[in-house]
Amino acid sequence: QVQLVESGGGLAQPGGSLKLSCAASGRSFNDYPMGWFRQAPGQEREFVATTRFMGGYAYNKYYSDSVKGRFTISRDATKNTVSLQMNSLKPEDTAVYYCAASSLRLIMSTISKTGSYDYWGQGTQVTVSS
Repeated sequence: QVQLVESGGGLAQPGGSLKLSCAASGRSFNDYPMGWFRQAPGQEREFVATTRFMGGYAYNKYYSDSVKGRFTISRDATKNTVSLQMNSLKPEDTAVYYCAASSLRLIMSTISKTGSYDYWGQGTQVTVSS
C-alpha cells in the first residue's frame, strides 16, 4: 500500500520559515514527479512546487509564481522523500499543504495539474500569522 506522510507544518510569523517533509512508502517514486499543493479554506487546491526526474539523481524543479524565490523544493532519491523549504512566509501562504506523487512521467503541460497526481498525503496545516 502506497503512503505519503507529511510532517513539519505549524505556525510561523510573517517573514518566518518552515520546512515541510514528505516520506513515501510502498513503492519508489525516484523516477516520477513528486511535489506540493495547498488548499486554503473555501478555495480549490492549487499547485505550489514539483519535481520531474531528468536522469541519474537529477530533477527539474517547478514553482508557482506566488512562491517562486521564496520556496525551495528538494528530493532525496535515496530516501524516497520530497521537502519544501518555505522562507519569507506571508499570511496568504496559510493553507493545508499536501504532498503528491504521480505514477506517470508527466509532460510540462500537466506537471502542475492536481489531476496528474494519483497519490496524496493527508495534509499538514501551515498558518502564517502574527
